[in-house]
Amino acid sequence: MMAQGKANAVRRERADESVAGQRIDNYLMRICKGVPKSHVYRILRSGEVRVNGGRVGPTYRLVEGDEIRIPPVRIAAPAAGSAAPAGKPLPVVYEDDALIVIDKPSGKAVHGGSGVSFGVIEQLRSQRPEARMLELAHRIDRETSGLLIIAKKRSALTALHDMMRDGSVEKRYLTLVPGRWANPLQHVKVPLYKYLTPEGERRVRVSDEGKPAHSIVRLVRRWQRFSLLEVELKTGRTHQIRVHLAHLGFPLCGDDKYGDFGLNKALEQEGLKRMFLHAARLSFIHPLTGESIALQSALPDELQSFIDYLDARDAQKNG
Repeated sequence: MMAQGKANAVRRERADESVAGQRIDNYLMRICKGVPKSHVYRILRSGEVRVNGGRVGPTYRLVEGDEIRIPPVRIAAPAAGSAAPAGKPLPVVYEDDALIVIDKPSGKAVHGGSGVSFGVIEQLRSQRPEARMLELAHRIDRETSGLLIIAKKRSALTALHDMMRDGSVEKRYLTLVPGRWANPLQHVKVPLYKYLTPEGERRVRVSDEGKPAHSIVRLVRRWQRFSLLEVELKTGRTHQIRVHLAHLGFPLCGDDKYGDFGLNKALEQEGLKRMFLHAARLSFIHPLTGESIALQSALPDELQSFIDYLDARDAQKNG
């Protein structure tokens, strides 16, 4: 529930580097938290919002130094206790004045929504109230652990989005699948179609109606019943790794959407209680400095301990 707040006075803001390049409608929705989207568009259409003294449309992109006049708006006051708790500090792998890379734990959503009141980005903003801007540069699934980039400047965010679209950010994941994967290296190019189930859950399936999707799969290790794979994403479609591998008959161990549910239940008894998918490597050219960045994240303890269990079990059988 939201309590109705009071209308603010006229605000005058100056666009700095952190918002340069952002659309005025998105900027207003971010700084006028609690104001309905319809009202934001209404004050833009009516000319009550002014940039450098003139009217602008909702698609106008801010330039550093722009003077923005925001009329009084009635902001809904959030109910007590709805703010994201700061919680424990998130593990930071890399940080400078343009971006942060964190090592996201499994089970934590990257943002609130779809029944999740808050995620990594809300928690990070709560932990760093002084930050002018913190925005996700990309997303990884809630169940997936590993490397996640957050931009601290609008210019870095825009550049990272462009780099991801053209495939110049190298993202590699580690996953465990049942069975013995044969090929040392295999390109998977199968289109993926996103849809909603009758219950409103997001799902993806292989379909010619879908968008092109390209994964490169490398065999890392094999046991009698399982294979450890490294998957490099050349495109970033929703659930891409999970659906590509399930399509080939190698569903991810512990995947509760596209996996082998009977096997998952058995694996829980053997110690694997989550989906085995970890964002292990990131390589890219820094969007502002041009520096080459290469980052790694080791398998979390709960995944490494299952690998150790497989090693011990196969050694026992071979012994």
